[in-house]
Amino acid sequence: MNALCQKLFQAVSKTFLTTTFQTQQMFGMASLAQMHRSGPHFKTRPPRQPLGGKPFAKGVVLKTLIKKPKKPNSANRKCVLVRLSTGKEMVAYVPGIGHNLQEHNIVLCRVGRSQDLPG
Repeated sequence: MNALCQKLFQAVSKTFLTTTFQTQQMFGMASLAQMHRSGPHFKTRPPRQPLGGKPFAKGVVLKTLIKKPKKPNSANRKCVLVRLSTGKEMVAYVPGIGHNLQEHNIVLCRVGRSQDLPG
């Protein structure tokens, strides 16, 4: 009985090993012709849309921030950290001279960005 089990185990393991090796050979690296046909492979980034593709979104101010612009410009840009109605958080630029935004204020954010602010 024991010898029969050993032979059965050897037969099963032998077929299993050969099939896994064959599948590895079958689906290995692509040939140069296949790579030439398909072109370079680039990873696609998931879209970063905090407003979910909508032009405007309502949000609640969590914090007021002052950010510095990129290299040739120098100023203090007034920004706010906003939790949108979609549940996401984003930093929104406050345009104009002076503002009276505080925590818990409700604001309307629109799509776009300030060109000289990082992030």
